[in-house]
Parts: sequence; C-alpha cells; structure tokens
Amino acid sequence: MTASELDAFAAWIEELMRRRGYDIDSPRGGGKSRIADDAGVHRAAVTRLLQRQSMPDLETTRRLARVLDVPVREMLIRSGRLTAEELPLPTAGAAVSAGRAASADRPPSLEELAEALGVPADQRRMFVKVVGQFLPGEAEAPRGEGAGSD
Repeated sequence: MTASELDAFAAWIEELMRRRGYDIDSPRGGGKSRIADDAGVHRAAVTRLLQRQSMPDLETTRRLARVLDVPVREMLIRSGRLTAEELPLPTAGAAVSAGRAASADRPPSLEELAEALGVPADQRRMFVKVVGQFLPGEAEAPRGEGAGSD
C-alpha cells in the first residue's frame, strides 16, 4: 500500500465518521474514543488510521464497517487490500436460477428458492415457514404450532 492509498482511504473513513456524527476534529470532541468504543476496537487503531500511520487489521476493518454502516467489501476494496475483481459481488446464484424459473412478472417463490438452494424436499415446508416470517405478506403467522412439530 502506498502513502497516497492510505491517505485516500483515511480521508474516506474520516468523511464517513463525520457523517455518522463522530466529532473527530476537535481534541476534546471524543469522536475517536466513541467510534473505537462503538466498534469494539482499540482507540490507537483509530488514531493510527486517522493520522495515516497504518491500515487497520482485518478485524478492525470489519468492526469499523459495521459501525460506519458500509459493506466490508467496500472497505476492503477502498483500503487497497483487494480489488473489485478479486472480491466480486455475490451473484444471487441460486436465487437467479430460481428467478429464471419464475416468470419475469414476479420474484421467485420461497418454494422455488428452497429448491434452488438445495433445501431437502422434506425440510422445505419448514424453510418456507421460517423464512416467511421475515418477509411481510409472504407466509402465514404460526398458529400455535411448536417449534419441533415439523
């Protein structure tokens, strides 16, 4: 990593921190300590990054990404650790296959997704029931059935 890459990454991180309300500019603002606490990382790691001394390690990068609400993929690419080609976006693989099975007018059903994902036939009903709870209007609410009834 070159000094200019580190500088560009640190400048991007600084802007993210400011937009998220961390006062990293004033000596007594507490922004560096607060973001370190929120991310569960050492304040020194945040300070070294903001002073363009070193790139955070992978775990610190992951934790900062969570707090700053950016994908880890973007952090890794912007940090220069990986390129977009080395870390391609996930293709919806199975979902794309299931989507092709569904008509162009509608997304694939949970049953189609379960099949495309390779969920065994005897477990698809449970898959649809569980996943459906997270999708509004997709599945009926459980009717007093026990967790182990399927």
